[in-house]
Amino acid sequence: MINEHALTMSLEEFGLSKYEAQAYVALIIKGTISASELAFYSEIPRTKIYPTLQKLEKKKLIIISQTKPITCTPIAPEDAFDEIIHEQINKVTAMNTLISNLKKASEESRKSRGSEERRYVQFSSNNILQQLQNMIDGTERSLKIMIDQWGLVSLTECRDKIISALRRGVNVKMIIPPAQIGSKSFKKIPDGVEIRTSEVIQNCFVFDSVQMLVVDDTNGTGAIFSSASILGGNQEKIFAGLWKDGINTRAMADMTKAEAEEIYKIIKITNSFGLAYMMSSFMTLKKSSFDMLEFLEQNDIILHTRSIYDVIEIVDVIMKITCDGTATYEEESMNVIVESNRNNGHSLPWVAILNKYLERNGYHTRIVFQNTPQNGEKTHIKISKN
Repeated sequence: MINEHALTMSLEEFGLSKYEAQAYVALIIKGTISASELAFYSEIPRTKIYPTLQKLEKKKLIIISQTKPITCTPIAPEDAFDEIIHEQINKVTAMNTLISNLKKASEESRKSRGSEERRYVQFSSNNILQQLQNMIDGTERSLKIMIDQWGLVSLTECRDKIISALRRGVNVKMIIPPAQIGSKSFKKIPDGVEIRTSEVIQNCFVFDSVQMLVVDDTNGTGAIFSSASILGGNQEKIFAGLWKDGINTRAMADMTKAEAEEIYKIIKITNSFGLAYMMSSFMTLKKSSFDMLEFLEQNDIILHTRSIYDVIEIVDVIMKITCDGTATYEEESMNVIVESNRNNGHSLPWVAILNKYLERNGYHTRIVFQNTPQNGEKTHIKISKN
């Protein structure tokens, strides 16, 4: 039996985005089909299918017809990936040689420093990238990363090393600034890295909770500390705090930078100002008198002029990020369903936003809220035209 998920994951390692990989695998299995059929079989949102096809055509992986309705034909895998396969083979060969040389250099360096009594080891900007790659190679269990824009750009030079670490079973967690979500460097982060966003003001790497590399983004110099030191312990605590309060970014992986920034802004505004009030109101009254839509508009987030499909898509992404849930619109039954795998009212602020949007656009709404400890929360918004 064909494991489509495994094929998609493997293609992502060759540099394809999640949607590009899903589309190509679906075409290989189904053959020549229309764009609308491809959206259905690959489970790609209709709004994303045409940009995805254009990217695949640019990469010479498919052929798009010039007639309507538009059809798509995949290039045979042996033709599409022949050049990439040879490139990967050359990379692996060069990587093995580099690892052997780096390990030898590391052993010789440790011997030469054996009599030194220093609390840290400092590296110049010319050597920091090589040292970072070497330390990633030596990581066995966990890698925790806090990086700003400078660090994220630099880390793209270590992409192959991180992929290798993931294959070894290393747990890689990364915290980046909100402004970097959707950037070119962000899209180069390998699939498998757990990413959250928070306000980061430094570049710090913690390897197996044993060693820590701190890099100065003003001059590129760095220093290695023991995580058992006071500084190392503090950095571990800082990382843990930022990770706990950070926002998961994986659902925003295929968004543009502007789209991702808007999603982040909506979440931060709602969590900071509207969460407690709306949760209390919904739990007691089953509705909220607080107009969160208007509050978002005061912060330059305009939703009421957009289509219901766009707003549902926005809330769906937010539900995935904040509640491990979903938001769907059943057009035939005129029913909006918001589901959350978490309890205690985590989904209610987003239900409130959808409800206000629907009322503002001329719909009459009726909310049915269900909360079960085992299955999380489920809200039905029954809608009809006034």
